[in-house]
Amino acid sequence: MSNLNGRDVESASDLSRRLSLPFSKISLLVRALTHRSYVNEYSAVEDNERLEFLGDAVLDFTVGAWVYNRFPEMPEGDLTKMRSALVRNDQLAKFARKLDLGYALRLGRGEASSGGNDRDNLLGSAFEALIGALYLDSGLGAVDAFVIPILEDARESILNEIHDPKSRLQEWSQSQKLGAPRYRVTGTTGPAHAVVFEMVVEIAGVVKGTGTGTSKSNAEHAAAQDAINNLGII
Repeated sequence: MSNLNGRDVESASDLSRRLSLPFSKISLLVRALTHRSYVNEYSAVEDNERLEFLGDAVLDFTVGAWVYNRFPEMPEGDLTKMRSALVRNDQLAKFARKLDLGYALRLGRGEASSGGNDRDNLLGSAFEALIGALYLDSGLGAVDAFVIPILEDARESILNEIHDPKSRLQEWSQSQKLGAPRYRVTGTTGPAHAVVFEMVVEIAGVVKGTGTGTSKSNAEHAAAQDAINNLGII
């Protein structure tokens, strides 16, 4: 049976070996990879939705414990942001893609032909189901051994995200009921091959910060950080 880009569907046994997953009951992994569209078309016994529910809870605990122990000086608010960023669906889908999990999903013909193997919601759900199956089969220790290296790989990008000055400024602005910050280019300097953008950020129509950068994105980040400093946002 063909799957994404004409590639054959990877069997649960092959996936288990490739990812060094210690499954003693391979039927649990098969179920974790089975979407409800496959059950409807092929009369399989059960889809992965119950395992997804369990995996969601296991991941919340595993990620929360890892964040707590990995960052002993991090305040509670940032711990919550870090955990939330790591367990949201689009991030779980990224994990699934790195594992090539999409090639092992068992989907109905319509779901497969419409690109379900690379859809964020299916991949994120399958990753949760995989964790639920691994927990039932081999316990929390096996989940930790599998998940923690994945979390370590994502650590820097998530830290950058939660400390992103644009996100912090927007969060503050909206908490003050001032609407979203607005960024505006006020000028450029330098030659065409090395343009420097001059940027301001306005909140409720008032300039709160300025910044420069070799790209609009960098200039926006600089302006947001300047606004954070000027407003005394902690």
